Amino acid sequence: MEISSKENTHFFSNNTILPVDRSSFKSESSASKEKQSCCGGIKIFLGALSFVYFAKALSGSYLKSTITQIERRFDIPSSLVGVIDGSFEIGNLLIIILVSYFGAKLHRPRIIGAGCLIMSAGTFLIAMPQFFMGRYRYERFPSTINSTVSLSPCLQDKSQTSLSALEKSQAKINAGCEKEAGSSMWIYVLLGNLLRGIGETPIQPLGIAYIDDYAVEENAALYIGCVQTVAIIGPIFGFLLGSLCAKLYVDIGFVDLESVALSPKDAQWVGAWWLGYLIAGVISVLAGIPFWFLPRHLPKPEGRKDSSSSSEHSKFITEESKDQGTSSRQQAKLAEMAKGKSLEFSSWLINFLPSLKNLFGNPVYILYLCASIIQFNSLIGMVTYKPKYIEQQYGQTSSKTNFVIGLINIPAVAFGIFSGGLIMKRFGVGVLGAAKLSLGSSFFGYLLLLSLFAMGCENSEVAGLTVPYHRAEPMSDHEQALFSECNSGCSCSRNDWDPICGEDGVTYVSACLAGCRASSGSGRDTVFFNCSCVGTLESSQSSSAVVGPCQKGKECPRMFLYFLVISVITSYTLSVGGTPGYILLLRCIKPHLKSFALGIYTLAIRVLAGIPAPVYFGVAIDTTCLQWGSKRCGGRGACRLYDSSALRYVYLGLTLVLGTVSIFFSVAVLWVLRKRSSPQDETLSANGERGTCGTKSRKDNFVNSDQLIQSTYWPEKETRL
Repeated sequence: MEISSKENTHFFSNNTILPVDRSSFKSESSASKEKQSCCGGIKIFLGALSFVYFAKALSGSYLKSTITQIERRFDIPSSLVGVIDGSFEIGNLLIIILVSYFGAKLHRPRIIGAGCLIMSAGTFLIAMPQFFMGRYRYERFPSTINSTVSLSPCLQDKSQTSLSALEKSQAKINAGCEKEAGSSMWIYVLLGNLLRGIGETPIQPLGIAYIDDYAVEENAALYIGCVQTVAIIGPIFGFLLGSLCAKLYVDIGFVDLESVALSPKDAQWVGAWWLGYLIAGVISVLAGIPFWFLPRHLPKPEGRKDSSSSSEHSKFITEESKDQGTSSRQQAKLAEMAKGKSLEFSSWLINFLPSLKNLFGNPVYILYLCASIIQFNSLIGMVTYKPKYIEQQYGQTSSKTNFVIGLINIPAVAFGIFSGGLIMKRFGVGVLGAAKLSLGSSFFGYLLLLSLFAMGCENSEVAGLTVPYHRAEPMSDHEQALFSECNSGCSCSRNDWDPICGEDGVTYVSACLAGCRASSGSGRDTVFFNCSCVGTLESSQSSSAVVGPCQKGKECPRMFLYFLVISVITSYTLSVGGTPGYILLLRCIKPHLKSFALGIYTLAIRVLAGIPAPVYFGVAIDTTCLQWGSKRCGGRGACRLYDSSALRYVYLGLTLVLGTVSIFFSVAVLWVLRKRSSPQDETLSANGERGTCGTKSRKDNFVNSDQLIQSTYWPEKETRL
């Protein structure tokens, strides 16, 4: 208001002195054109940045949706998949400091464009192994693949199969083994995700800073809010794309789909996981194109030209519109700038340790940081393996799992974040109120999560693993329990996983272990006969079986429905506390330390939660495996069957333990705030006049409008389900 009133006074005084001055009209006209070009330029940048946010959120969520597909395709355990998932954070951390410090000195739109190209290159690299690994090989009895060779599943007499057929089969396996022995193609997926992390780094800090520098001050918050809103839409499309690709067979377009003996419900089914990465890569390329044509600078808005607070960019770069002068003057200017930079760096280095000491001397900040690190460990681990949990616990396909997460869970998270901000604004919640709201959200969210222990399914009935043959007494050793009197005359391998469903409703690990001596048909229509292990001991006649595992128990669909309802409510409840917690973090820090504090906060979340959580969650989940697959060259592959009860206790238990520990830290935050605040502060805070973080006034601790909008973005928000 002060600036505008001064400008009006100056304008009227000019008109009084020079009533008919054409230059004033020219300047007014040029100012109007400049304002229009400024608004047009910033809106184009806003649209381009929103599309980039959509692209990066889509590719990030699509990776989460393909976790189980990658695990099966590359025959790797969950712990290794966790390392691949955490490589994104590693790539981000490699250059975050360089981008944040030096990015402001260079052409920011083009750096964002280059980041999009790197991100797309990483996305394409993830899909590349599909084109070099050859066709997907799954474990199937030969008669289900090729009907021209009729083999008995139970090889009582190996002479019934011609040696030439066996030798050819073995030679094929050996050739494939030699080809794959020196290659670990999952490394390309890891490197691709690492590149994605590197490419994504400049988008947020440089993009948001560019908007803040050149947008009209009252519009900056709205623009940033638009960008963050679009970022929420990305994961919805990412999981829906994952659902679509999971329906398609991995080698679609390369093999005859009629010859595929797998169905999407099979534990060996792999969808067209690579197709989504190609689509996401193309979207990333398209998103980066506009930034190569955007200017390095935009005209300053009228209200900011005379502002004393210079932008971050203007601190490092001199305006291009200034005259270049002679080469000697340029050299002198560069030398002076270099000297200024060295002095600035020295000053920064001198102030770094005192600032760090000041920051870590703030008990509220330290306690909230600890609470956030532990809570994000809980949330990141839970979200990363949520598709796997739904598939294994409730017997759902990957396609349906991704569809449910994308269409139900993510909108609940977005609505929860919005509700948290709305409650803060509607009721004038202060710092103490924000701490209470954040604590309450976590407490009730994890309390709801506790109820999911009662909403699990029983183990699938798999002979020799979860139930005994012929309902006899089970054996303690699972490996030895796979063999019984009914299949003792068969030459079977305990490492094969080629499940069939007997007419007694029990799944058998393979037709050989089911004692089947005859088969008819091919592919998915194969039927096995004379299966000595199928049925009960009382039955005098052998039974038949069909390809594929049996369905889970009758109660499982109902339990899955209950799980979805509680999961959506839990997602909403936990998300409500995101914005209040972020506001609490900002308002309890000295104004000049806010940027530094947020940097330390983000760094800690990425290093101590984003990287390790998927790894140790994966290791814990691997301990619940009942039957491991075997690689062609020997060695353990991906898990084929999990113990449902053990998986439920490990997955939910680890999430709840971490969540409970974070709640204790949140209680400590609330206790410190209560101790440091007076009743008068609380009353004033409720009325919106003053915050309650120490003895600081609301003026010092209040967050401006653009920070409030940015607060709705917390690390990896798109995937917090």
